[in-house]
Amino acid sequence: MDILIADDHELVRDTICAFLEREPDVRVVTASDFAEAIERIDAQGPFDLVILDYNMPGMDGLEGLARAKEHNKGNPVGIISGTANRSVAEEALAAGAAGFLPKTIAAKSLIHAVRFMVAGEQYAPLDFMRAPSEENENPLAAKLSKRETEVLGGLVRGASNKEIARELDLQEVTVKLHVKTLCRKLQARNRTHAAMIAKDAGMF
Repeated sequence: MDILIADDHELVRDTICAFLEREPDVRVVTASDFAEAIERIDAQGPFDLVILDYNMPGMDGLEGLARAKEHNKGNPVGIISGTANRSVAEEALAAGAAGFLPKTIAAKSLIHAVRFMVAGEQYAPLDFMRAPSEENENPLAAKLSKRETEVLGGLVRGASNKEIARELDLQEVTVKLHVKTLCRKLQARNRTHAAMIAKDAGMF
């Protein structure tokens, strides 16, 4: 199986590659942004499966999914994300994504999901898709805007302001302002405390 993993976080790419390349029949190619992913597909594809990070530079949400599917000659294209919620996952699947993978997915589940998508099936983890919608049901999330929630997700993962800015296509100074607002709204002493509060509240 020839698989392309496109994600702007090197650690994520390396981790996924390490899991997949344990399989004897898997070859993995990587890209660090959407433009590079398209270049790889055109030069080395079509791939048996392309996995795109929903928030990487150039992706432009589900527009990127449609373009990648076209370039990959109709072969499966899946979405992976560390911040997207269930509604985004549902939109991606409805738009023809081969699957939706949260970055919290376990290694064994990842390999199962990849084989499932390569086989032409649509994959989404049941626990993620059945989880209550945070925007509607988590009282802490109700205090935050969508962008603040995305930034908070980055804090929970331990990402720096620079990393969060790249992932969300924001200026670093804007992320700093969001972090300051989050600390005020959550009554947190600092970014680490804000992340702890979010985890304890079951937001992530």
